[in-house]
Amino acid sequence: MDLTQAKEKIEALRHELEEHNYQYYVLSKPTISDYEFDMKLKELEKLEAEFPQFFDPNSPTQRVGSDLNQEFVQVNHQYPMLSLSNSYSEGELIDFDQRIKKLTDEPYEFVCELKFDGTSVSLIYENGALLRAVTRGDGVKGDDITANVRTIRSIPLRLKGDDYPASFEMRGEILLPFAVFAELNQAREDIGEMPFANPRNAASGTIKLQNAAEVAKRKLDAYVYYLLGENLPDDGHYESLQHARKWGFKISEHTKKCANINEVIDFINYWDTERFNLPVATDGIVIKVNSRRLQSELGFTAKSPRWAIAYKFKAEQVSTTLESVSFQVGRTGAVTPVANLTPVLLAGTVVKRASLHNADIINKLDLHLEDAVYVEKGGEIIPKIVDVNDSLRKPDAQKVEFIHECPECGTTLIRKDGEAAHYCPNETGCPPQIKGKIEHFISRRAMDIDGLGQETIELLYQQGLIRNSADLYDLQAEQLIPLERMGEKSAERILKSLQQSRQVPFERVLFALGIRFVGETVAKKLAQKLVNIDNLAKASLDELTAIDEIGIRIAESVIAYFHDERNRELLERLKNQGLQFELHESVLEGRSQKLEGLSIVISGTFEKHSRDELKELIEKNGGKSVGSISKKTSYLLGGANVGPSKLEKVEKLGIPILSEEEFLQMIE
Repeated sequence: MDLTQAKEKIEALRHELEEHNYQYYVLSKPTISDYEFDMKLKELEKLEAEFPQFFDPNSPTQRVGSDLNQEFVQVNHQYPMLSLSNSYSEGELIDFDQRIKKLTDEPYEFVCELKFDGTSVSLIYENGALLRAVTRGDGVKGDDITANVRTIRSIPLRLKGDDYPASFEMRGEILLPFAVFAELNQAREDIGEMPFANPRNAASGTIKLQNAAEVAKRKLDAYVYYLLGENLPDDGHYESLQHARKWGFKISEHTKKCANINEVIDFINYWDTERFNLPVATDGIVIKVNSRRLQSELGFTAKSPRWAIAYKFKAEQVSTTLESVSFQVGRTGAVTPVANLTPVLLAGTVVKRASLHNADIINKLDLHLEDAVYVEKGGEIIPKIVDVNDSLRKPDAQKVEFIHECPECGTTLIRKDGEAAHYCPNETGCPPQIKGKIEHFISRRAMDIDGLGQETIELLYQQGLIRNSADLYDLQAEQLIPLERMGEKSAERILKSLQQSRQVPFERVLFALGIRFVGETVAKKLAQKLVNIDNLAKASLDELTAIDEIGIRIAESVIAYFHDERNRELLERLKNQGLQFELHESVLEGRSQKLEGLSIVISGTFEKHSRDELKELIEKNGGKSVGSISKKTSYLLGGANVGPSKLEKVEKLGIPILSEEEFLQMIE
């Protein structure tokens, strides 16, 4: 390779890696696997070493990535949070061991830890209490996410015992268990949102939400794995973790001390398959020198510690045959293609199906029937096709095409600009949509109607007894008792629960209607701001988008719902059945319009109220709590440690700053 070719290749790799960094750290939507990224980074490192004349301090090889978000206050790390070097083979692990041997004559042990696939966090404790939680950020500084981290029940807010250091830092990984991830994605699909790709993306996206109450609902978990500070209880890293366990921290029970690199390799080989039995995602093993004193002597390179390395598992991948593609219609009308495969064993389970998500994925893979396909189940819950061996494709193989008509009702599908999914617009005549909407209506988080489930809804639909949610309230005991697997007691329980559901509060009724993009949180926002269903039905696009967290897409969906005559008829029937379509008087007490027309940005930390409480007070008094500064901002409600970028903007735009005390006087 000559100099011109080398320069072109280096610049191309840098550009590609920066784009992947942006997709991963900023958007939380990675477009390639970690392994592919690391291979490209290693290729760039090799080229830069061979051609040092093209050194660039801004090269991706000179940085550790960043997830900083200007909506949060940035905090400098006392100890830099550097990334680890990655390895993918026994040979690289042995090289790591040999490098340590060259740097020290002392005997040493290793500690092996499961590498949890989540998002890193630094936890600062003073006098036994959680003081601050900070993301990894760019390694030097990170975002203050203390309010969100306080909602994670596996992170202690106050420590047990009394033998902990007065001040120390604990590092860990915030993650989402598989079971919770599946629930979250189901809820997103229920409101027509794209599901998260994997638990890691879901965890990183959740911890950066501006609403701590919403973070709490996501049921995040956390494991801690490293203790830093002065006057620590033990020189041994492993031993320090055992102390931390007694203080109330969640430490993985699978952490193990190993006498040599051969024991490390045995540990890795065991977890290469056993990891699939864990309730959370792991993508490798972290190996550390146990002695903290020796860690300090070995020191760091520019990007990573010399005393630690990560062994990354390759996502398990198998080859099988694509037999057919079927198309499923969901409650919102979204049509999802599903690959039907020749059954194959993958990661401990037999896989027969894999999600293809949308038409773009099918086209990108250039799928043909009877293709030999590679299926992967890495951090994903649902297996996915990642590649096709087109060298084995039969000459007459039929190309997979996305359908044009609904497989259930024959209606022509639509695809809106900017959306990946195709939809069946026949909301009131497409059987899966009808049944799906009723199932959503009766669900626990909505109307919570006991005795009804998917099978019963299917039975009632087949018998012609229900075609929408209002039909449920017309059901009679004599219609239910003769049905298969029903009987007198079951019928009585259903009718009693339907009667009780008439007391379900307005915000849950609104969620139960199944308006696209209106999930639990949005339904609550709309209900609290507009008070009753009539106000919501009359609200304009500007009125809706003026409500906190209601964007154009949600507003347009709400307006479209109320413009449909069939929906208005359904609402009238539900009203006549006595369902709650306005906020209860007790909820309305204490509301005022003292802040009407005012847009207020909250930044910093406060003495008397949390940011969420202040947000609630703004909205309760008719104001709008917004996340970013603009010309339309009325005030900045500032506490301690206001974000510097926000201060700069308000000074430039001449926006007044309110203290917490001044704000409380405004609403007295």
